[in-house]
Amino acid sequence: MGQLNRGRRPISEINVVPYIDVMLVLLVIFMVTAPLLTQGITVELPKAPSEPVANLAVKDRKPVVLSIDRQGNWYLNVGRNPDAPLDRLTVQARVTAVLRQQPETTVLVKGDRRVDYGRVVDAMLVLQQAGATKVGFLTEPLPAVERSPRQ
Repeated sequence: MGQLNRGRRPISEINVVPYIDVMLVLLVIFMVTAPLLTQGITVELPKAPSEPVANLAVKDRKPVVLSIDRQGNWYLNVGRNPDAPLDRLTVQARVTAVLRQQPETTVLVKGDRRVDYGRVVDAMLVLQQAGATKVGFLTEPLPAVERSPRQ
């Protein structure tokens, strides 16, 4: 009996082929669903030479984003239905509630480049009345050709 077991060695390798198959299926699922998860109001952002928002400014919290579409309607990413237009009192109440719970929350304005400037200023006033001390603007970076060299 001792001679029969000497020729066979136990297999100590893990068969990783099934794991690779599962990983590829998950990759395809995430690639298909990732664009669908991006929701929000369609806004054509103005182009400006700006720096990206620092990760430290967000501090692992979802920022409050007030979107202003081309017609001047306001949308807030806080609440049950972020795709429904809101009035100034609702925006102010929701932003106030968020800032009371988490005072360090970043507040951003995402305004369409064709919207009336007065509508954006009005939104800024509502955010200030809600308690936002620092408000940032979302823009799209300029293409590399349009950037002027800094002197």
